[in-house]
Amino acid sequence: MEWDKDGRDWPNRDASRFVESRPHRWHVQVAGEGPTLLLLHGTGGATHSWRDLLPHLAERFEVVALDLPGHGFTRRGTRHRSGLAPMAADIWTLCDAQGWRPDAIVGHSAGGALAVEMAASRDGRALGAVIGLNAALGGFEGAAGLVFPAMAKALASLRVVPRLVARLPGGERRIEAMLDATGSRIDARGRALYARLLSDPEHIDGALAMMAAWTTRGLPTKLASLDIPVTLMAGTNDRTVPSRVSEAAAARARHGEFLDLGPLGHLAHEERPDLVADEIGARIRI
Repeated sequence: MEWDKDGRDWPNRDASRFVESRPHRWHVQVAGEGPTLLLLHGTGGATHSWRDLLPHLAERFEVVALDLPGHGFTRRGTRHRSGLAPMAADIWTLCDAQGWRPDAIVGHSAGGALAVEMAASRDGRALGAVIGLNAALGGFEGAAGLVFPAMAKALASLRVVPRLVARLPGGERRIEAMLDATGSRIDARGRALYARLLSDPEHIDGALAMMAAWTTRGLPTKLASLDIPVTLMAGTNDRTVPSRVSEAAAARARHGEFLDLGPLGHLAHEERPDLVADEIGARIRI
């Protein structure tokens, strides 16, 4: 993604900045004042996912949102730090360098798993809460647990694949089908932004690298060990990560809470940013 071309009308563009923090060149958005919330999107997403939620939260908090490595406008310095542990370490390094001290980490989908990893590896840093939105805290089930990551690794190793995927015919129909499969109904602007992202080879490559490195092995133990509140919110229409995953994970957490967001899909925070902002705000105890 090229900022001068693809970022001209990017949501919350005025809040955007670029930060060099090894090993990546990060695209981040910072807005508001107050307790600091760090927002982490999921695999294949970007800061656009927070386009309507961020302004709501910025009325009460300092909000820091970033594009994960290889996603959106964040340029990777290496292809080999897309797993949960190295991403968590690199984001903590970024936060320390910028003086951001998150009071809570909010993660959507795979970003929810990354939030748990960051909380477990915070190494004495103050952190008040973890909030997951339709968090991907379960692994692939059965044979898929072997097949899908192996397939992603094979595809990620072939440099030509992202360009081939980006040029596949029927792109608009494919993206519409993918979004419909989330169980969410989002606005036309959101759909257009996903279409832009998923037609960009570098973004596709970043998503494949994250999928190839994906594992939740050890995450349940880390979740259970957290001594801070963990709130997991999910919509009952989620066809990507069923709400039962969040409910079960919340039950394992020492200070866990499950919140049913009602008939919303995997992109619940894009469907009802007002509702999600209120629920997040109610759980930040500073």
